[in-house]
Order: sequence, then structure tokens, then C-alpha cells
Amino acid sequence: MILLEPQHIDALRANAQASLVAQEEGGTAPDPLPVVKFFNPVGAATWLATELGEDGDTLFGLADLGFGCPEMGYFSLNEIRTIHLPFGLKIERDIGFDGRVPLSAWADAARITGSVIHAQQLIAQLLTPPDIIPIAHRANGNDPTEPPGSQGIPPGTDI
Repeated sequence: MILLEPQHIDALRANAQASLVAQEEGGTAPDPLPVVKFFNPVGAATWLATELGEDGDTLFGLADLGFGCPEMGYFSLNEIRTIHLPFGLKIERDIGFDGRVPLSAWADAARITGSVIHAQQLIAQLLTPPDIIPIAHRANGNDPTEPPGSQGIPPGTDI
């Protein structure tokens, strides 16, 4: 699998350039949406990238190696590319990934939940309008928009 397509490289470089301009001008650093998500298909390691350095290798983003302490920082695309996993697998890019919220929100959610994987579930729940969360999901106590002890019934439903 190609880890970075041209549109990813362009977006990552644009974010890196915006960050550099903000530093040079003494402004507030931008807080972009993650552009790509890389993951270990047989483990918990996950990386969210927002910037790509001029060297074409250094990425900035949120790294979670699966030990319960995700961190923001720099990581190497080449190192990710050369990881060899069991069954001949390699690190993959999540082709359906949608950053949806800025990297700082991902980092906060990952620190609260202990992983990027669980942060993604939390963010999806928080961004899903309450009227489309399945009733069965709500009834299992998984709806963060309802008070504890509620029945998971959509508003306006006749009982």
C-alpha cells in the first residue's frame, strides 16, 4: 500500500508551511485536522499525521504505540514504512479516515481514553447527532448525550 498519496503530501506540506509561518511571525501555531492515520493491522499502534517536513520523511502528529500513553511529536515515515509485521503485513493507511476535529482534540481524547483507537470511538460518539444513534446502542448505555438511567428513547417517540 502507498502510505502517502500526492493529495496527502500536499495537505501535510501545507500544514507544515502554515506552522512554520506562524512560528516565524510569532503567531499562534495552527491546530490542523489530522490528514492521515496509519495503523498496525495486527496490533494497537496508531499514528495521526498533520505535517510533513521538507525532507519528505519527518511527520508531526499524534503517535500511539499501544502502551496507553499517546504523545504528540515527530516520527519517521521511512521507519513506519519499514516495519515488518507477522504474516508478511506492514503498517497501513486507513483509507476511510476522516480527521473531523483538530489534532489537539484528538490528543486530549487519546489521553483521556488511553489510546487513539478509543479516542476515535469517543470523537465519533460526540459528533454523532443524538437522533441518529441507534436505539439499541443507546439502551446499552453507550450514548454520551443522555443522562445516566435514561431509556435510550429518541425525543418525540411515543411509548
